Amino acid sequence: MKKSLLVLFILLSTAKIFAQSFSLKSVLSYPFPTQLVASQVGAKIAWAANEQGKRNIYIAEAPNYEAVKITNYTEDDGQELTSLSISADGKWIVFVRGGDHGGRDGGPVNASSSPIAPKVQVFSVPYVGGKAVLIGEGDNPVISPDSKEVLFMKSGQVMMSPVDGTSAAKNLFYAKGVNGACKWSPDGKKIAFVSNRVDHSFLGIYTDQQTPIKWLLPSFSKDNTPVWSPDGNDIAFIRMPGIGGETDSILTKKHQPWAIWTVNVNTEKGKQIWKAPETLRGSFPSIDGGANLLWADGKIIFSSYEDGWPHVYAINPDGSKRLLLTPGNFAVENVKLSGDKKTLVFAANTGKDTDDLDRRHIYKVSVAEANMQPLTFGKGIEAYPVIAGDNQTFFCLSSTAERPLLPAMINTKKTLKLIGESLIPEDFPIKDMVIPKQVSFKAADGSTVYGQLFSPKKAVKNQPAIVYVHGGPQRQMFLGWNPMDYYSIDYALNQYLVNLGFTVLSVNYRLGIGYGYEFHKPVHAGAQGASEYQDIKAAGEWLSRQANVNKDKIGIYGGSYGGYLTALALGKDSKLFAAGVDIHGVNNRFTTVDQEGRKPAPDALLAAKVAEESSPVSYVNTWTSPTLIIHADDDRNVAFNQSVDLVKRFEDKKFDFEFLAIPDDTHHWMKFSNGLKVSEATADFLKRKLMDKK
Repeated sequence: MKKSLLVLFILLSTAKIFAQSFSLKSVLSYPFPTQLVASQVGAKIAWAANEQGKRNIYIAEAPNYEAVKITNYTEDDGQELTSLSISADGKWIVFVRGGDHGGRDGGPVNASSSPIAPKVQVFSVPYVGGKAVLIGEGDNPVISPDSKEVLFMKSGQVMMSPVDGTSAAKNLFYAKGVNGACKWSPDGKKIAFVSNRVDHSFLGIYTDQQTPIKWLLPSFSKDNTPVWSPDGNDIAFIRMPGIGGETDSILTKKHQPWAIWTVNVNTEKGKQIWKAPETLRGSFPSIDGGANLLWADGKIIFSSYEDGWPHVYAINPDGSKRLLLTPGNFAVENVKLSGDKKTLVFAANTGKDTDDLDRRHIYKVSVAEANMQPLTFGKGIEAYPVIAGDNQTFFCLSSTAERPLLPAMINTKKTLKLIGESLIPEDFPIKDMVIPKQVSFKAADGSTVYGQLFSPKKAVKNQPAIVYVHGGPQRQMFLGWNPMDYYSIDYALNQYLVNLGFTVLSVNYRLGIGYGYEFHKPVHAGAQGASEYQDIKAAGEWLSRQANVNKDKIGIYGGSYGGYLTALALGKDSKLFAAGVDIHGVNNRFTTVDQEGRKPAPDALLAAKVAEESSPVSYVNTWTSPTLIIHADDDRNVAFNQSVDLVKRFEDKKFDFEFLAIPDDTHHWMKFSNGLKVSEATADFLKRKLMDKK
């Protein structure tokens, strides 16, 4: 049988049914900032803020850095704001409204179920404020160096429009394939772009309507990520193998080759200047920013995982004198280059405190010398740094265990000047937030598992407890508010659950980032054996051994990959996990022997068997714990049919479960009201199933 939660949600929206000191809506009411960008002139910044679903652009500039809203979107309509950029002269902000850029399909989103079809559109607005001007329907805008034109992509072709929208956008040129990754030359006279042609891609140069497109070093490879030299004469790019060849083993890990090439735009002559080591660690880095390829002052910058940690390297344009700029056992993320191309700024999980392993702080380093210096420190979380046009003023997004994310300027004394603090609602329960504690324990195979423990301020004996499992899976949860919006919602929910009286353990399981290559890329993980599930089971067992926890009242919840591991926990270990919420999880990981007409992999049959054993639906017969299944049906990350399939299996078994299906929204709860609904449903279910009725 199945029970709809619709009536419950109506009650939840009008009544405070729990004995908590704050509501879920109040703890989710923060103005979440994204898309932080800095101007190339002066000390100006801009960002997008999501205030309970109402997304708008804010600016702030020296000397007071007062947050000023310059757009006026007033509805919780699920239309995100992305691709923010400030023109070189500091006079315009260009942005995209609409779509879901965290999913495989970034196309229009109709989370509000509007009768009028939504669009993905490019807009510009004066930095000082004014009416937003529609540039055109499309995505991924790039402003010209002279601040007069905007390129953007539409249906795989490149469009161009004046930045002020005074004339209609026009198709700039035609090229076969799906074209994108456009980069203006420093003088604004040429445009480098990538033409993706499925199994290969070319690097092209557009000059004008009279000049044929110039294809640079065309090959049978996948060329991508072009970056111009400061003088505009050369381009560096990444070359990877084209798609094809013999069908490889599915269960054997393989090196993913990649190399850095340079080519002279005028002579069309080029060469490979660096090739990644042919090791697993040397594979193309599947991390934030990928290879982070940049052409700095006399150096080419890139990221590599080859020493076991994602680090930044510098190399001369001729391929000589490669230098590791960021040595140490930590991860480097959010890499940005200063306007003068002499300094890199980035976030890293390192510092003087051992707990910094589960934080992020901001650092800078010269492009030519391994002189890494901290810009922030302490018990906060700092991420997504940017550098102002003066090349000396640094900004970032900052949070603590208690305070949600805000933009901040980094002062010379390594302290933070918060920007937009007045945007946090007065009823936000900052004084009720608990400070999570860093913990670690061992899985069955001896691997170390990391986590953050949230304990109620008023501890009592025999408490129910919850294991929280993040998605990704290449994510890391922190000792504070997460700088990613999806996990910020979950952090708020964890705080709410603790306030209800639960002990909550957030698990950083293997496959996540922040703890080195072997942790990030373990053997026999996912559909190849689900070795990471050992970490989730170990978390439940660790909680069961805590003196204040009722071992018979341990629940679990998670979304996406966290939903997958939640489902495995409920199917394989219902005796340990008494109830759980599977939020848009991957429940069926079966593989097919027939790989689209290609010769089957030599281990295809074995791989299919292992994938079946790694799938939650294979454990329906031992799945006895109460379960809530949640999914939105426009999910572009995990197909809705993953939950449809599990529900049908439950119905066939006549297993009693609860469900929440959300029409038209995506994986990322584009509507605030839907994110709130999901959090309320999760909290209510866990409370009803795990807490004693009083």
